[in-house]
Amino acid sequence: MMKNIGNTDRALRIFIGSLLILLSLLNIIGPLGWLGLIPIATGVFRFCPAYGILKLNTCPVDTHSTDTH
Repeated sequence: MMKNIGNTDRALRIFIGSLLILLSLLNIIGPLGWLGLIPIATGVFRFCPAYGILKLNTCPVDTHSTDTH
């Protein structure tokens, strides 16, 4: 699976997803906060299907590759 989520995007997704779950557990936003599992999963696996469909990629381009093929 190709990565399409960079480090900053990944950190934000995990933070926001965790915040949504916490707010849900505290009964502040209700059960919809469990949708925070989606950004957590995409952050952990560094792949977002929506980014693939929209042809987006926040991973930095590796310009220091030693591969000469």
